[in-house]
Amino acid sequence: MMTDDDRRLLRLAYEEAKAGFDEGGCPIGSVLARAGQAVAQGRNQRVQKGDPIAHGEMDALRKAGRQKSYRDTVLYTSLSPCMMCSGTIVQFGIPRVVIGDTQNFGGNEAFLRKHGVEVVIADDPDCIALMERFIREQPDLWSEDIAE
Repeated sequence: MMTDDDRRLLRLAYEEAKAGFDEGGCPIGSVLARAGQAVAQGRNQRVQKGDPIAHGEMDALRKAGRQKSYRDTVLYTSLSPCMMCSGTIVQFGIPRVVIGDTQNFGGNEAFLRKHGVEVVIADDPDCIALMERFIREQPDLWSEDIAE
C-alpha cells in the first residue's frame, strides 16, 4: 500500500513537523505532491503566526498556490487531519491522503473515506514519537490546538 514515493514524501512531512516543533509550535507537517514530486510543503504555524487556521495541511495548500485541479495530487500529513483540514481535502477533491500518525489524534478517516478519499495509514514511528513527545511536554498547547 505504501510506495517508495509515499515513504519519501511522508518523511518530508515529518521533517516539516520537526521544524515546527523546534520553533516552539505544534509538530504537524504536510506535503502536497503530484506524480511523486512535492508541489509544496508546510507545517502547523498557529503559534508562530498567531493564526488559528494555520494547520500543517492548510499551510502546504496555501504554499501550493492556485492549482487548476487537485484530482491528481496526494496529501501527506504527519498527523491525522482535523475536521477543518479534512473538509478542505474533500472540498478540493484531493483523492488520496497518507497519514503518518492516527494514534495520537484521529477520527476523521471515516469522514474522508465516506467522501471517496483513499486513506493510507502509515503508522510511522517517527511521526508517532514526535507527537507523543509534544503532547507530554506541551499539554496546554496541544489542548489549544485541538480546541479542547
